[in-house]
Amino acid sequence: MEGERALEVLVSEFGWAGRRVLVTGHTGFKGGWLSLWLHQLGAIVGGLSLPPPTDPNFFEQTRLRDLVDHVEGDIRDQRCVERAVRDFQPQVVFHLAAQPLVRYSYDNPVETYATNVMGTVHVLEACRHQPSVEAVICVTTDKCYENREWVWPYRENEPMGGYDPYSSSKGAAELVISAYRRSYPTGPAIASVRAGNVIGGGDWALDRLIPDIVRSLLKGEAPLIRNPRSIRPWQHVLEALGGYLMIAERLLSGSREIATAWNFGPADEDTQPVAWIVDEMLANWDSNLGWRSSEDPQPHEAVLLRLDISKARAELGWQPRLRLKEALTKVVAWHTEVDAGRDARDVSLEQIADYRSRV
Repeated sequence: MEGERALEVLVSEFGWAGRRVLVTGHTGFKGGWLSLWLHQLGAIVGGLSLPPPTDPNFFEQTRLRDLVDHVEGDIRDQRCVERAVRDFQPQVVFHLAAQPLVRYSYDNPVETYATNVMGTVHVLEACRHQPSVEAVICVTTDKCYENREWVWPYRENEPMGGYDPYSSSKGAAELVISAYRRSYPTGPAIASVRAGNVIGGGDWALDRLIPDIVRSLLKGEAPLIRNPRSIRPWQHVLEALGGYLMIAERLLSGSREIATAWNFGPADEDTQPVAWIVDEMLANWDSNLGWRSSEDPQPHEAVLLRLDISKARAELGWQPRLRLKEALTKVVAWHTEVDAGRDARDVSLEQIADYRSRV
C-alpha cells in the first residue's frame, strides 16, 4: 500500500498545476504522450523538437500543437537550445529528443552521436545557465548498458557500453549526464531514466516492432518480422512516464538524493521474445493473417536484455501497473478505435485516466 500511495501522491494535480515544464522531443511518440499527460495535470508545457518524424504521428493525431508552446528546433544547434530554454524559463526539463533507432544508427552514425551525445550536452549546458531550471530528467535507454547477453537483469551501477552507434551514443550520454551532475553540484538536480522497449498507441516509428505490425495489419498484410527470438523488457509507455514524473516531483520537492540513474522496466515475467509479442498482437487484433520471418541478413541487435527495477521499487514505491498482455490490448484498442474514427486525443486521455485510476 505504501508504494501505491506514493505513486498516487506524486503523479497528481498537486505539484504540477501551473508549473512550467519544457519537453524536448515533444513531437515524438514518447514525448507526445508525456506532454499530453503533463497538460492534463495542469502544467504549462513547452516543447522543443524537430517536426514530427513520421506521417501519421501522435503529435498531429492528438492536436498537441494546440496544447503546448511549440518550438521547432534541433538540439544539435546549441544556440537554438539556449534560446528555447531562456525564452520559456522552465522549472523542470524532460529531455527526450534523440535519434532513437538502432538500425538507422548504422547508416547515420554521425547524426546519431551528434544528436544523442552533443544534443544532451547542449540541453544540460543551457539548463545550467538558466536560473529558473530546478530539475532535469534525461531519458536514455536500457541499451546504454554494456550488454553481455546474460540472463541477469542490469542494475543502475552496471558499466555503460553499447555495440552499435545508437546504444553506445546513449551510453556516452549517460557519462555526460553523470559528469554534469558531479561537476556542477549547485546547478539543477539531474536524473537519468532508463526504460525498456516502450509500446503504446500512436507509435509510427520505422523499423520498430509494434509500429511495423500495426502498419501491416491496417493494410491487411501479414507482418514481416526480424529477430523473432530476441528477448526484450516490454512495457506500456505510461509505465515509464509515470516513473519519470515521480522522479521529477521528488527533485522539485528538494530531494537531491534522487538525482541519479533509474531503471523503469516491466515485471520479470513480462520480458518476452519478439515472436510472443507478434502472436499476442495478432490475437488481440482478431487477425488470422499470421506473420513471416525475414531471412535477410540483419545488423547486430541485442538478443537478450533485462532491467533490474528493484531500486525504483524500494526507494520510490514505483512498480509496474500493467501486465504485458493488457498493455498490448491497449495498443490494439488505441489503433483500432482511432482507425474507426474516434478522436485520438480522447482515446489517449482515456487511457491516461485509466492508468492513473489503478493507483
